Amino acid sequence: MTELMIDAVRITKKFGKMTALDGVDLQVPKGTVMGLLGHNGAGKTTLVNILSTLTTATSGTARVAGYDVLTDGHEVRGRIGLTGQFASVDEQITGLDNLVLIARLLGAGKREARERADELLTVFDLTAAGGRKAQTYSGGMRRRLDLAASLVGHPDVIFLDEPTTGLDPSSRNSLWEIVERLVREGTTVLLTTQYLEEADRLADRITVLASGRIVAAGTADQLKGDIGTRTIMLTLAHPGDVTVAMDALKRAGLSPSHDVTRRKISSPAVASTDLILAVRALDRAGVMVTELGISEPSLDDVYLALNHDPKADADNANAVTQIIKAISAA
Repeated sequence: MTELMIDAVRITKKFGKMTALDGVDLQVPKGTVMGLLGHNGAGKTTLVNILSTLTTATSGTARVAGYDVLTDGHEVRGRIGLTGQFASVDEQITGLDNLVLIARLLGAGKREARERADELLTVFDLTAAGGRKAQTYSGGMRRRLDLAASLVGHPDVIFLDEPTTGLDPSSRNSLWEIVERLVREGTTVLLTTQYLEEADRLADRITVLASGRIVAAGTADQLKGDIGTRTIMLTLAHPGDVTVAMDALKRAGLSPSHDVTRRKISSPAVASTDLILAVRALDRAGVMVTELGISEPSLDDVYLALNHDPKADADNANAVTQIIKAISAA
């Protein structure tokens, strides 16, 4: 049986009358990455805070690395690392001293602490900057130092709460490579993120939260297959053929739309034969194309589908209407 390093059952968290988490279940096997997706306020950070013992659940149970987060909090904290949304290093001391300080606080002797700090500076490509104060580091370097700090105690489980927020693509890619290396070595990771590309690359499984509830869970491919839709994309050889092409596709039973900015026509591909229907319809209409193909669904499509809230759209539309009326009356 696969060992679960995170096992949360029916986790609920309320802040007064507001319910931040509503009966959330989460199981993460050893040596895997669980991606936790959701908009701001979906409950991602609240769940991380509960699992890392920073706050307590209103109801439900959770075990991390085999220990109950409520009754065995000390044991849990000794087996986890946590990197929050913002780097939490001490900027007034050097990168090396940051890591040595944490190692000493965790009970390491002077020599052991220095050896561990040097090891992590090497792993995170910070050796040359180790003697500089952290306040001189770039954003990407600070995030790497912050992640290194969370690994000083050789944790079994690492919580990464939007670790690449604000980083440039190069720094983000470097962090991804480090996370992949840690997982290969057997570390378990719970990753919260709003970057769909990040979840697609790193996560073995993905859980999507919306308004404190799980609305979908599975591998990236499963979510794409269950919720996403393949799309026929085509570019006309002659832009003036838009109306003829649209009519031809509609007669073939498709549902085309025209992207004026990109000058492309697209249509959902519900069946595997839809692309053939499109080719035949365009050929009969005498419409020539320069590009024609099918795009596979992405996690962006899944995320947008799951987080589409008609009520919120209606509320936003009503708010805009009220603003317009107020301006008109002024």
